[in-house]
Amino acid sequence: MYLAPQLRKAVEARKQHLIKQLIQLGLYKKSERHLYELPLSELEREYKFLKKTDSSS
Repeated sequence: MYLAPQLRKAVEARKQHLIKQLIQLGLYKKSERHLYELPLSELEREYKFLKKTDSSS
């Protein structure tokens, strides 16, 4: 099955992108956990939340 390694790469690339974006928004850790320790779903949730609060300022 060749899709699994490609999917893993895509998920990791998305995580790295979100981590960079979150750092630019001023988030470095969440509840004493480093961003790289968080799953993609949690990174997505944090990014959406911060973008929402950032744009409403």
